[in-house]
Amino acid sequence: PEEYTTVVHLIAANLETEEAKTSTDAPCAPYGEADFLRDVWMSEDDLRKLKGLLLHKKNVILQGPPGVGKTYAAKRLAWALAGEKDKARVRCVQFHQSYSYEDFVWGFKPKGEGFVGRNGVFAAFCRRAAEDPEKPYFFLIDEINRGNLSKILGEALMLIEADHRGEALRLASRRKPFVIPENLYIIGMMNTADRSIAIIDYALRRRFGFFTVRPAFDSDGFQRYANRLKQAIALAEVAEKAR
Repeated sequence: PEEYTTVVHLIAANLETEEAKTSTDAPCAPYGEADFLRDVWMSEDDLRKLKGLLLHKKNVILQGPPGVGKTYAAKRLAWALAGEKDKARVRCVQFHQSYSYEDFVWGFKPKGEGFVGRNGVFAAFCRRAAEDPEKPYFFLIDEINRGNLSKILGEALMLIEADHRGEALRLASRRKPFVIPENLYIIGMMNTADRSIAIIDYALRRRFGFFTVRPAFDSDGFQRYANRLKQAIALAEVAEKAR
């Protein structure tokens, strides 16, 4: 019927419009070190140390008690070093006891009645970073100590080391070489109140720089926040009495 044809054409036109909107690269909001220091209650000196550690080792672990904002700080550190809030250049995963090498690097996944080899989330992100070598990319791993790290990383344990970046290594179950590019930085988050930190062996520890994130009650940022909160409570009390 004519009405049906009209509806189909309208749906097709809407889909084309939406696809055009998605394919257009919207500019990312700029983000720098000043924005990081405003959002994260960390001193300028600590930021300089953390930045230097990450740029030198290419892998860093933010460690500290729960609730100090490790994940929050890690994402904003990536934005600050990237110079913008580019979500395409920041990828975040969370390790757990069921996380595997096949999920992270490469492995066979069921498809239909058989299996097909697929890149894991880390290998896929490495490939994206290698295609854009002029810009830094950041891979964030939350709860990095909760997974079986030797099992998850496999050959990547050697390749993540700063001295081996850009080197090609043939995986045991795949013919194509695997490379971790030099413009990829890894930021892990670790809860020091968790007993599973004992499973991080020296082979992994020496490949990462460790930075302790402490509660920021004495920082200027927290003091400003506390003062604003006190003022808001005082105004609310005045408004309540005036009713």
